[in-house]
Amino acid sequence: MIKPLLKVDGLKKYFPVKKGLLARTVGHVKAVDDVSFYVNKGETLGIVGESGCGKSTTGRMLLRLLEPTEGKVEFDGKDLTSLSSGEMRKVRSDIQMVFQDPYASLNPRHTIEKILGEPLLVHGVKSAKERRRKVHEFLKVVGLNADHAKRYPHQFSGGQRQRIGIARALMTNPKLIIADEPVSALDVSIQAQVLNLMQDLQKEYNLTYIFIAHDLGVVRHISDRVGVMYLGKIVEMAESETMYANPLHPYTQALLSAVPVPDPDFEKKEILLEGDIPNPADPPTGCMFHTRCPYKMDICTTVIPQLQEMDKGHSVACHLYGEEGGNDIKNDGGVL
Repeated sequence: MIKPLLKVDGLKKYFPVKKGLLARTVGHVKAVDDVSFYVNKGETLGIVGESGCGKSTTGRMLLRLLEPTEGKVEFDGKDLTSLSSGEMRKVRSDIQMVFQDPYASLNPRHTIEKILGEPLLVHGVKSAKERRRKVHEFLKVVGLNADHAKRYPHQFSGGQRQRIGIARALMTNPKLIIADEPVSALDVSIQAQVLNLMQDLQKEYNLTYIFIAHDLGVVRHISDRVGVMYLGKIVEMAESETMYANPLHPYTQALLSAVPVPDPDFEKKEILLEGDIPNPADPPTGCMFHTRCPYKMDICTTVIPQLQEMDKGHSVACHLYGEEGGNDIKNDGGVL
C-alpha cells in the first residue's frame, strides 16, 4: 500500500465566542470539526463547499498558519502538529500556499524580484546572484519575462499576479502546494489559463495539490479526488469522475444540480435547498445538514452520521445509507 504524502486525522479548529466586559467565553464556533483525509504523492485533492464551510481554515491549519485546536497532521512521515516554530519553518519549504487574492498576497512596496527572492533568502540561499537567477527562471516557467522582475505588483493584471503567486510557491521546490481558491478572483478566460499552467507544472515538477474552491466545474477540471465540506465536516469523498457521475449525499447532489451545463437542449432538475446555512456558533444537533435536507429522518436530528465507505474510494456521511435509510436514495448524473 502506498503511504500518503499527507495524512490528516481528526482535525478541529474552534474559535471562542466571548461576551461581556470580562470577555468570558460563552461558546465556540466550530469552523472545522473532526476532518480526516489523505493525499497521495502526485495527485490533486479538491475540497469544495459553500463560503464559511471551513475549507480555507483547513488549508491554513495544514501549514500551521492557524494552530489546530485538536487533531494530527502528518506530512512525509513528520507530525507537523508536534513541531516547534523553528522546525515548522524548515518544513514550509516543502509545503507552499497560493492565496485567493493575488494582489493582497503580494507586497505592493516590493519589486517582483524581491518578493520571489524572499522565500529563497529565508530558506538559506544567501547569494544574491543565485536568487536572481532562480527568480528569472521561474518567471519564465509561469509564462512571464525576466524583465518583469523589476516591476511592482500594481503593474500587472490579475492573471499575471496569480502567475507570480504560483512562481513564489515554486521557488523552494515544494512537494505539496495548497491552492486556496486560486482562480476565483480572475476572469473566466484567465481561469482556464491558470488552471492549465498548474496542471503543466504538476507534471513537470511532480507536484501534489490540495485545491480549495467553491466552483465545482473548476474542481472537476483539475482534481483526481474531491471532498465536499459542509459546516466544518467532510460529508462526501470520492474520485472526481465518480463524484460527478454518482453523488450520494443530498448536499452534493444539490450543489451539482446548480452547476450550469453549456447545452441549451439539456434539461435537468435543479434541487433548491430551503432555509439558510445554520449559525456555526449554534449548530443543529445530529446531522448538520438536516435543517435543509429533503430526506430528513428522525435519526438525523439526534445522531451525527459518520463518514463510511459505500464503494471503493467513495465515502459518505449520511443516515440514508445506513440501516435506517435503507439505501434507497435515487439520483441520475447528479440530479434527483
